[in-house]
Amino acid sequence: MPNSIDLEPWRGLPPEVAEVIEPGLPAITEEILETIAREVPEYARPLEGRFGRGIRTGVGEALLQFVGLIRDPDQGRGQGRDVYVQLGRGEQRVGRTLDSLQAAYRIGARVAWRRIAAAGRRADLGAEPLTLLAEAIFAYIDELSADSVEGYAEAQASAEDLRRRRRQELVTLLLAKVPAEAADIAAAAQSAGWRLPRVLAVVACNDSDVGTFAGRLPTEAIVTVLEGIGCILLPDPEGPGRLDQLHRAAGKATTAAGPSTDPLGAARSWQLAKSLLRATATGAVEGGGLLRAEDHLADLLLAENPHLISLLTTQRLAPLADLTPKAQERMRRTTHAYVRHHGNAVAMANELGVHPQTARYRITRLRELFGDDLNNPDKRFELELALRATT
Repeated sequence: MPNSIDLEPWRGLPPEVAEVIEPGLPAITEEILETIAREVPEYARPLEGRFGRGIRTGVGEALLQFVGLIRDPDQGRGQGRDVYVQLGRGEQRVGRTLDSLQAAYRIGARVAWRRIAAAGRRADLGAEPLTLLAEAIFAYIDELSADSVEGYAEAQASAEDLRRRRRQELVTLLLAKVPAEAADIAAAAQSAGWRLPRVLAVVACNDSDVGTFAGRLPTEAIVTVLEGIGCILLPDPEGPGRLDQLHRAAGKATTAAGPSTDPLGAARSWQLAKSLLRATATGAVEGGGLLRAEDHLADLLLAENPHLISLLTTQRLAPLADLTPKAQERMRRTTHAYVRHHGNAVAMANELGVHPQTARYRITRLRELFGDDLNNPDKRFELELALRATT
């Protein structure tokens, strides 16, 4: 197990080494700043304003802390860490990676070691202290770098959390039952960092499937949970390959896509997507894979009005009520075929798998049961709705 000197090499240095290093700190600071500006393109600008103060403070504090640790290793770095955590956060906020800051740390270590080694030789520190001093400098720089990585990760997580919240607010606004103003939607989209598309579709899925979609759809798609249901805003749903992507992402998971619409119609697309997902849960529509609301409008009409459909079914299928269960099923199928094929006996026979003469016999029986209702367009339409709801 490593001892404390392995982890913190400055603990092995005699305190007087601090006295050797300290007088040269201002010159070391300036050389480090000049070298960073010359060798790191992103920092090749006058060290002015908040940016300049941050870099200058970081270099100066690093050297002072290092000397302080040699003088008293037990003092720790304490609040001094925050300077380098903040530098990491700053890099994330301006949209840079940590490459430039890490390069600056390496340059600082190189310049500091060259200057400090020269001062040590002039003070006759000897080979062993100089070797340990080199280890201490590079171990210390590693700690500063780790602090900045921590700050960068914190800022990244915070930015992502803010982005998620803003996008959730946008989704809530877009899909609200009370339509939002176009200007409010545009402002919310800008705040969420989302380019408002000309056309989009809203897709519903089980909330347990949201994680699967999040990693399989284009980055411009918003995947979240709303009202306890998985919700996807898919820009340009009719674009090349876009529905194929959604099909592949869905796999076997039941997924309901609302109609394509402009952003102001997103709430209507969402309502139809939810209705279709509910219909698969009740068995009114067969689930599995990607389903499109436009392909199931009649099914949705029936599924969303259960009480009305129950009354309609009771009324229109009353003529079959006195038949045996087997006869009811046979005549229900026959009635469905009749309304589908407008009483064409040959077409009915093909659908039912019977001889045309048998179909004609059944038509006669239907007329006995339903009478003039079969000739009334409105009642025939209601009869078809009732049959679709019970088939």
